[in-house]
Amino acid sequence: MAYPGTHAATKPDYPAIIMAGSGETLSYGELESRSNQLAHVLRAQGLTRGDHVALFMENQIRYMEIIWACLRSGLYITAINSYLTADEVAYIVDDCDAEVVISSRNKADQAALIDPSTTPKVQRWLMTDGIAHEPGGPIWESFEDTVAAQSTSRIDDESPGLYMLYSSGTTGRPKGIKRDLPDHLIDELDVRTRLFKESAYAYGEDMVYLSPAPMYHAAPLAFSNPVQRLGGTLVIMEKFDPVGALAAIERYHVTHAQFVPTMFIRMLKLDDSARLRHDLSSLTVAIHAAAPCPVEVKRSMIDWWGPIIFEYYAGTEGNGSTMIDSADWLAHPGSVGQARVGAIHICDADGKDLPAGEIGGVYFSGGGSYEYHKAPEKTADAALPGGRTTLGDIGYLDDDGYLFLTDRKAHMIISGGVNIYPQEIEDAMIAHPAVADVAVFGVPDAEMGEQVKAVVQPALGVVADDALARELVAFARDHIAHYKCPRSVDFDAELPRLPTGKLYKRLLRDRYWGKTDSTIVS
Repeated sequence: MAYPGTHAATKPDYPAIIMAGSGETLSYGELESRSNQLAHVLRAQGLTRGDHVALFMENQIRYMEIIWACLRSGLYITAINSYLTADEVAYIVDDCDAEVVISSRNKADQAALIDPSTTPKVQRWLMTDGIAHEPGGPIWESFEDTVAAQSTSRIDDESPGLYMLYSSGTTGRPKGIKRDLPDHLIDELDVRTRLFKESAYAYGEDMVYLSPAPMYHAAPLAFSNPVQRLGGTLVIMEKFDPVGALAAIERYHVTHAQFVPTMFIRMLKLDDSARLRHDLSSLTVAIHAAAPCPVEVKRSMIDWWGPIIFEYYAGTEGNGSTMIDSADWLAHPGSVGQARVGAIHICDADGKDLPAGEIGGVYFSGGGSYEYHKAPEKTADAALPGGRTTLGDIGYLDDDGYLFLTDRKAHMIISGGVNIYPQEIEDAMIAHPAVADVAVFGVPDAEMGEQVKAVVQPALGVVADDALARELVAFARDHIAHYKCPRSVDFDAELPRLPTGKLYKRLLRDRYWGKTDSTIVS
């Protein structure tokens, strides 16, 4: 059996969740009771299999009980980036067809400002840890009071639910990635959990998994779910910091953890007195993904932690994946591994499979199907005949079938393992009266991998100086989440556009790779 309810019956006091900083703990018995109570709330609200719930919340102790309430009720749960603005949140809430939205007092500054007229499908708004209202905003109810009134027993019609997460597109509007709901029994060992259990990750009931990243990301959710299906302990960092991560590994005897390369870099840059202070001997599996890892950074991590580091390449779409362990990586440095789920195809512009060593689009087949919610044209654009689908990356296979990535999705910026899409930023900045044209792209950053750069063509008669650069960054921050906003702004008399009107961004981007003297706007 692979379900939290099973473990609640056999070891109710065993820790299902520990918050790394505070030490706050939720047992399996509590996880079972509280997720059952919320499941009853959702059923009483009229939600049935295939309906949608949205979750807008920071990392906290309630997070996974809300997830499990949906996963045991046959619902889609959309976890929303907790750094988005009210308008950005409202767009996703409406697009995903959420009927219930759950947030927290900690996110009330954004949550209370949502315009409910833009989210007409929402029937109920629940907020943990106290409620907050703004005139014209949603009428939030107390999550705790609402849940406390419900039975702790299981609902009668349990069935497995699923995540429907959002990944921004190059048009700037995020797109929901929707897969079919599972059809297995609620407590049956599903394919993903079996893979985690029987692979080199060696998931099991004695594991302690450290999740240092925001839980709304696909990877933390996808890797945390099997931990609790198998009865292990999930340790959630409220927010990543390098010393805190090392301390948590020692304090909680962490056996498994997942990082992004920026986290590796920050840990490696610690003084030896801090870096080598903690006992990390319990750690047997360290997983990383989400962004390219510099070869020397990964070598240094293997030298430090030993051959326990695993890398994978996959996407929220779930259409396929690769995996590589430390030994194979040392023999194929820079590779993201061989196919683990599905088959890899390298295809040319005409959709023809290319031989080993030739660079083309990276496609998977046989790994799983998906669609972009309400965007059939985007679903079609990512597909080729024969069931081949792509995440939009470019690469090649060597003679042994190891995949090497050579480029990323068109114009996408990956900063600290987070995907940032320039069009949304450009759309915000072009509204400023001093901006005639703007291009946004990533430039090298030693710690974050890339930082966001904006190159602006000033409007006629506008003085382009440092004061304007600061004004434009402030303007962007008023309209979109801060982490997406440019860290630096340069000016150009005229941006390179083709006769069709398409911005030839590559000409701009290529100027900056290798250039490191840009002024950073705080």
